[in-house]
Amino acid sequence: MAGLPRVLAGALALAAGVGVGLRSDAAGMNSCRLTVKGAAQSCKLGARSDGQLTLAKCDNLPGTSARKTCRQQASMDRKDALQTCKEQNGLRQNACARFGPTPYAPVIDPANFTRSAVIDNPFFPLTPGTTFVYEGQTEEGFEHVEFAVTHVTKRILNVNCVEVHDTRQVDNKVVEDTRDWFAQDDDGNVWYFGENTTLVSDGLPVDLSGTWTAGVDGAHPGIIMKAHPAIGDFYRQEFSLGQAEDLAEVKSLSETVTVPFPPGSFASCLETEESSSLAPGDIEHKFYAMGIGNLLTIDMAVTPNERSELVQILTGQP
Repeated sequence: MAGLPRVLAGALALAAGVGVGLRSDAAGMNSCRLTVKGAAQSCKLGARSDGQLTLAKCDNLPGTSARKTCRQQASMDRKDALQTCKEQNGLRQNACARFGPTPYAPVIDPANFTRSAVIDNPFFPLTPGTTFVYEGQTEEGFEHVEFAVTHVTKRILNVNCVEVHDTRQVDNKVVEDTRDWFAQDDDGNVWYFGENTTLVSDGLPVDLSGTWTAGVDGAHPGIIMKAHPAIGDFYRQEFSLGQAEDLAEVKSLSETVTVPFPPGSFASCLETEESSSLAPGDIEHKFYAMGIGNLLTIDMAVTPNERSELVQILTGQP
């Protein structure tokens, strides 16, 4: 891939659907499939371990009937967990078939991120002080999402990243509170360097799974938006094995999208399909307008499909 800066020589090969990584492996070694195999073994061991612990708790219940009911539920939960492990393994294997055998290990050179906090990619502009507001009806209730681009930056892998505060409410109650970190390289590709995500219940944090930071515990950044998307591009948006494994594919560059945000109808929109190897069956289609960014997200995993639509853009926020 002559002419590309070092930071993209591996990662954009992945985005094109071929092998990724700037590190050579021994002849014949398939790092991707070895990684998948190890993850599958870990998943199954974890499911069995959790099931055994639950059975032990069941044995401590008073009453024969309660213990029997508990053990039956534990057995079903263990079976479901093992099935999820199997499905995750299939998704990871499919990804390997498209990415090739080499490790996903993009080399991030700060010299290729000289203006990293200026994110002006036409399909993903992030101007500090701007808040994108999305709304839609879901099975859980009425959803309200605010994607607020802050003036805060965070240094990750010696790259200055813009922090976005992303909150999700359902029926006026916060259910998710996330800090995302993005940076743009000198070619215009927007990279995703990590997130601190918290699931909330009754105002209290209950789950931090999905949290990751590039460079920590084997995690690597991914591309959230390419400088020049092309139909068929398939790439990792993030990579922290077992924590964050989102994938995206460019499906169209010519969609027309209608949302509440004026003028309402937008032509020549980019459409991507996003999925995760950790969440079998969860698929979203996202639509982006040049000069604005994300207009619409359609959750394909439920019937009828659920829409999260751009309703407002606030500027001049602190």
